[in-house]
Amino acid sequence: MNKEVVEMAAIEAAQPGRVSTVPDSRVLQNIKDYSAMILVLFWQRQAIYLAATVLTGFFFDPFRAVLFYGTVLICEAQDYLLAKRVASVKKHEHKAISMIRIWLLLNASLSSAAICLYAVSVAFEQPAGDHFTPLFFLFAAALFAAMNNHQIVSALIVRLTMYGASFIVIVVKDIWVERPDLSSDLWLHFFTVVFVMYFLIDCSLVFLKLYRTNLEQMEKLKEEHERTKAAYVAKTQFISTVSHELRTPLTSIKGSLDLINSGALGEVPEKMRSLIDMATKNSERLSSLINDVLDIQKMEAGEMAYCMETVDVCSLVQEAIASCSGYASAHKVRIEADCQSRDELCIQGDTSRLMQVLANMISNAAKFSFEGGTVTVGCKRIGERVRIFVKDQGVGIPDGCKDKVFERFSQIDSSDERHVGGTGLGMSISKEIVEHFGGTIDYHSEVGVGTEFFVDFPVFGDIGAESSDTHVQGGSKKAVQMNLADFSPEARSN
Repeated sequence: MNKEVVEMAAIEAAQPGRVSTVPDSRVLQNIKDYSAMILVLFWQRQAIYLAATVLTGFFFDPFRAVLFYGTVLICEAQDYLLAKRVASVKKHEHKAISMIRIWLLLNASLSSAAICLYAVSVAFEQPAGDHFTPLFFLFAAALFAAMNNHQIVSALIVRLTMYGASFIVIVVKDIWVERPDLSSDLWLHFFTVVFVMYFLIDCSLVFLKLYRTNLEQMEKLKEEHERTKAAYVAKTQFISTVSHELRTPLTSIKGSLDLINSGALGEVPEKMRSLIDMATKNSERLSSLINDVLDIQKMEAGEMAYCMETVDVCSLVQEAIASCSGYASAHKVRIEADCQSRDELCIQGDTSRLMQVLANMISNAAKFSFEGGTVTVGCKRIGERVRIFVKDQGVGIPDGCKDKVFERFSQIDSSDERHVGGTGLGMSISKEIVEHFGGTIDYHSEVGVGTEFFVDFPVFGDIGAESSDTHVQGGSKKAVQMNLADFSPEARSN
């Protein structure tokens, strides 16, 4: 055990001109951990020192007790100031790191010397073999150091060496003076002290190994974190590049198909119409996927742009129904409005993004409804909140699927006969948007009966109130119309 302690000390003092051969980042981390322990246990140590001073001062010499306590307080104050200073030291400040470490070692030596001298002086006033109090003080101080000073090995070695020497001085002095037989209690005390010293060194090594193991694991976690961040940045750049590179040719393809469908190039032959329709539909699906992926990327990076304004909820619902009527008709589903409040209901948000949320909810309701069913889209006031809801009479969602509903790239189809496509990103994006505006999104569902999705927002002002970016609601309808091509279900099928 002693060999291991010596080896640890040698590691820290091997290179001339440097306090440690360990990299400064590791040394600084050790010092910070050591200083953190000083601050955490500061008042606990003061209570221990004060109790020891009062106890020994009452039974022994008050003057020496006060002198001891004063010396220890000076060391404690110095440790406290050094610990506070460590927080501002950077790993490239080599000189500052070395000086703080030297001062910590000097302070550890001074405080340990004060404890040892006081314990030895108390022991010398007692009869031979009657040293329970000073030996216990030394044991407690050594155990405290073993448990809490392992961050700086040299400080730990200084303390244990001085405490061990004090142990030996006390028991050897009794043997030297009394010259007892080997069967005497004084020799028992000597061997007990040797055993205690072995125990303290062993404890120190255990705590030191645990600390170093934890430190290595923490460093590995930091390295993994840095690699993960680098991989995330690379992934984000890759997705952004691919998405934009795909969008350029896709825009050209989609524009060409729209031009053909408009009849500007002449009547489309009947044999080609099904192929043109299929190409148009799949180009829209691919465009929706690219838009959703880009939205997710922006949200992850915190770069999603929002134009805050006061929104009339009833007008928003009517616009959403109008924009989604064609999609509902394609699924042979009827949409009806149900605005239950005669008062103007206003919320604070981005009209185009709220349209995106409603488009996702309505498209899901239409896709998962039975033919000939009805999708109800409406709003109502509940206390100080406004609820916008979309209710269908479709297949429903099984219990226990709430996490999957709002999970990315997840699709839930409760029917064995229906197979509905989509990116699986719509509801995840909707949840992010709703929560950004201080709202909540949830649903109630019963398999075979239907599902009601709803979003709740805080009520906000009047319809004519100015928005946070000086836009007024009068412009919100125009904003909706400008963004219908992007957020209608035909363009952003979930």
